[in-house]
Amino acid sequence: MNPIIVLGSGLASYTVIRELRKLNRDIPITLVSRDGGDYYSKPMLSNAFAQNKDATSLVLTPAANMAKQLNINLLAHTEVRAIHPVLKQLETTAGTLQYDKLVLALGADPIRIPMQGDGAEAIMSVNDLADYAKLREALVTVQSIAIMGGGLIGCEFADDFAAAGYAVTVIDPGAYPLASLMPEQAGKQLLEPLKKLGVKWYFGTSVQRVDKASTGYTLTLADGRTIPTDLVLSAVGLRPRTQLARETGITVNRGIVVNERLCSSDDAIYALGDCAEIEGKVLPFILPIMHAGRTLARVLNGEETTVKFPAMPVVVKTPAHPIAISPVARDAVGTWQVLATGQGIKMGIFDTLNNLTGFVLTGEYAGERNAMTKLLSVN
Repeated sequence: MNPIIVLGSGLASYTVIRELRKLNRDIPITLVSRDGGDYYSKPMLSNAFAQNKDATSLVLTPAANMAKQLNINLLAHTEVRAIHPVLKQLETTAGTLQYDKLVLALGADPIRIPMQGDGAEAIMSVNDLADYAKLREALVTVQSIAIMGGGLIGCEFADDFAAAGYAVTVIDPGAYPLASLMPEQAGKQLLEPLKKLGVKWYFGTSVQRVDKASTGYTLTLADGRTIPTDLVLSAVGLRPRTQLARETGITVNRGIVVNERLCSSDDAIYALGDCAEIEGKVLPFILPIMHAGRTLARVLNGEETTVKFPAMPVVVKTPAHPIAISPVARDAVGTWQVLATGQGIKMGIFDTLNNLTGFVLTGEYAGERNAMTKLLSVN
């Protein structure tokens, strides 16, 4: 019997394998990882520095222990060169592998914005343990950090670094923090609490050049202003890894297109996590990944089931001003209403039937996440 092969070793991969092992201890499973395969919490990368955690301490379970616990064949540091769907074969740096079913949990890559200047190559991004280890090493000798991007990851890093004593600058073309996730009245709640930590904000502009200076770098913004900094970190977003699927002939849109059974356009190939697109949406958050993993495990075990996503709020890890969001699609029809204000804000978006379809809770209201989620699940 040919194994189920899983590509990737992140939360999506290990969730589907762990859930499948609860259902079937005997089915052969091979995990192929281009890195070491250690199990760690990727969301911890953006708030680990203030907790004084290095890359090694973020590892929850070493790869060898994961392989033993889950009874899988782990091929670490192995690259996949091609998928041959007709033959059900993988061409890898470890040789040719035969599969029965193939799971793509490839993750996503940081978006790299083309940049001018002789310091452009020094721009860092953090997407895995190896990236975080390089960042930790660089932070030993710097005092100031410029972050490109005021979205979720950029704000989490800003809070983390500022709390650790670094001078932090955030540059974003939007008008306020977290603009893609919440209305302006809620997003601006984050400005003052992080400013008190020492964060400087530059909105409505972007970085055009990064040039080497006598110490560190000089950033030139689109509006002509310049910013000196010791380190530049890009946090402008992630792009699903889809190249392998495209080369295989699998349907790809923003992500690898899958149906409610997490099956791609090839009935032996499945996808989940940051690389997958379900019902037109890429859902790169913990709760949808875990729900998809549980569903796919049952599908791989031969059960007739489909994924159903409940209300899944997102927690933004900014201790200076806690935030919980139940996001809605950018084209969602509805009206945002302020439900309460104080040391933070409580807002809900209501559809034409006055049903609550999403919410934002900041500051003192962030603790009401579960209560607000129950209201969502009723509608």
